[in-house]
Amino acid sequence: MGTGTKASPTRREPREVVLRQRSAAERIQRGHPWIWREAVAHGLDGAAPGEEVQVVAPDGTPIGRGIADPDSTIAVRMWTAGREPIDDALWRTRAARACALREALFDFDATDAFRVLHGEGDRMPGLVVDRYGPVAVVRCDGQGARARVEALADALWPEIERWGVRSLVHRLGGKGEAPRLERLRGEPPPDELVVREHGVPFAVDLAHGQKTGAFLDQRDNRVRVGELARGRRVLNLFSYTGGFSLHAALGGATRVTSVDIASAAHATAQASFREASLDPSRHAFATADVRAFLDAARARGETWDLIVSDPPSFAPSERALPKALAAYRGLHGACASVLADGGIFCAASCSSHVDVTTFLSTLDDAALARRPLVVTEVRGAGPDHPTPPAFPEGRYLKFVVLR
Repeated sequence: MGTGTKASPTRREPREVVLRQRSAAERIQRGHPWIWREAVAHGLDGAAPGEEVQVVAPDGTPIGRGIADPDSTIAVRMWTAGREPIDDALWRTRAARACALREALFDFDATDAFRVLHGEGDRMPGLVVDRYGPVAVVRCDGQGARARVEALADALWPEIERWGVRSLVHRLGGKGEAPRLERLRGEPPPDELVVREHGVPFAVDLAHGQKTGAFLDQRDNRVRVGELARGRRVLNLFSYTGGFSLHAALGGATRVTSVDIASAAHATAQASFREASLDPSRHAFATADVRAFLDAARARGETWDLIVSDPPSFAPSERALPKALAAYRGLHGACASVLADGGIFCAASCSSHVDVTTFLSTLDDAALARRPLVVTEVRGAGPDHPTPPAFPEGRYLKFVVLR
């Protein structure tokens, strides 16, 4: 029997993807993680989703390695610089770093619902993980990321299991498809559960909720609305599961009106009210189209002291931007028409194609019917949603406070 050690298998060098222009290489070197399909000269033909590729500049200079998604407009998402491989050690290091950041950010006794992994912001592009108490939910952006979900589970599970997370699940289901949860590690998850933000309990519908179950990026903005709500009549538009409504009521609002087209979302909101020892019957929950509701309120002369408008994305693509800006202006004007004198207007946008300057242009004097409102705060997502400095698309959330 031989006494020598077993040789490690040789790691095959990845295929090279060559960029068309040096400017694309320079953008990646500054830290932007996306390579658009039209920026690729050659090398993607035959690549499989999730395949590791070596990206090179037109002159052959190695730029970095990424994960291919050849059928997507974002053809490669970058992970490393130079020729550094995307190996198991890198997955473990990046997962541990992301978890260490959250441990520094949160007191888990007060907040057990937060983003564990924010894709590009944690240098693991295309992969999002949200924690809801004992359950962590993975969501993948693109087929390339989906092909690597098992590698993510291997790297992340030991980190989050020690937090008391008992289930790691992959949320599946695209546009027009019913969501479903695929168990990756641990126990089968419940359909619904109660978690906490800054000590405030709220109900989450994992089985049917949007995104991974809730919108965790607005956590700190919900707290701010609670601080502004004392003694005010509050209107929460596109209220979904009522996070802003809950914080407003707890903050001392005299009455909160929540408006959403989905009646099922109101049921989850009312469950959160009860978990927080609030009587939902003391507040209003209107199942209605928001613009129709605002038009009817203006016609009867009803006003509110604090209005929160947090609509779904109006600009899913660059092509939709002109129509989206017109929609924002119209919505903001309708909100201004029912804002009481001396009132506060909180306007939000989650459209990555609308930058903050452009969004502010939808809140100018002309859009708000010459109401003398001024911007006092411009806020974004919480610190568990980090972004690379060279990746403006990651700073998608805008939350503007006007008085």
